[in-house]
Amino acid sequence: MGLSKEKSELRADAVVSGTSPLRGAWRRLRRKKIAMATLSIIIAIYAIGIFAKPLSTHSYSKTDILHRQEGPSTEHFFGTDELGRDIYTRVVWSIQTTVMLTIITVGTGGIVLGVTLGLMAGYFGGRTDTVIMRVGEVVAAFPSILLVILIAATLRPRILDAARDFEDWSNFRDWSPIGGLVESGVVDYFVVALALLPFAWYGMMRLVRGQVLSIRNSDYIEAARAIGVSTPRLLFSHILPNVTGTIIVTASFGMGAIAGSEIILSFLGVGVQPPRPSLGTMLADVLGPRIDIVSVIQNHPEQLLAPIIVIWLLIFAWSLFGDALNDVFNPRTR
Repeated sequence: MGLSKEKSELRADAVVSGTSPLRGAWRRLRRKKIAMATLSIIIAIYAIGIFAKPLSTHSYSKTDILHRQEGPSTEHFFGTDELGRDIYTRVVWSIQTTVMLTIITVGTGGIVLGVTLGLMAGYFGGRTDTVIMRVGEVVAAFPSILLVILIAATLRPRILDAARDFEDWSNFRDWSPIGGLVESGVVDYFVVALALLPFAWYGMMRLVRGQVLSIRNSDYIEAARAIGVSTPRLLFSHILPNVTGTIIVTASFGMGAIAGSEIILSFLGVGVQPPRPSLGTMLADVLGPRIDIVSVIQNHPEQLLAPIIVIWLLIFAWSLFGDALNDVFNPRTR
């Protein structure tokens, strides 16, 4: 009953404003200064990641021992690390790594898999619902970070060997514009995304399932069935638009969580591997056991602060933006 009232309020608001529910939500979102500020930060960070190549000033993997651990300058905006690599360039490419992995993982696991399974579980019920829910509960019962580490550590050597065999078989390096699968980091992206996938879909599926259960017997759904609307069209054209708000809010929270998980995996050495840079590996380089941490913090704080600030901004911005979206799509909190 409460959900029907909320949907009625959303439709009434859309009718009054003369716009669709999504446009009405965007209009309400623009009134929130914090939401627009965090959205601007997210867009800026993701733009840096997307345009990492033209924004780079040096090679992210080239070492220069003669200029190691230099401070910020016009040549090196954020200074250089213990191997003489440009920190600014490594941060820019590390952002691209995080951006690509969050988009791939949330897009495939959270949205495609989670939404599809949630629609099926909520609409069909019965055995379909039972099987999907039990599988999700089994996955969720495992300690998430430990299982992610186990999957990444187990799969990476096998996938890496398969990629190298493929390169040797097809002479991939001679014609590929990206310089090989392994060197380009595609294998690492695939391994990390595959490791995070089991935890990207369950939360989304459960929320979508709950929404579908509450509306599958609504009058307009019954009317659509009566006139012979096919099940796929009923799911994706009639039911899906009514759970769009839940999907958007859940995906926004998931982006920050997946970004944090990727950084932790790389920090522990089972995520993105060198020479491809990652914010997690940059922290591991500074906080490694063979590094004098106190000396680095005192004399070269930029080596630690540069990746930490980006990590904090990204996760914090997604968290605030997710809260704002929740307020926008929930009539009770307007």
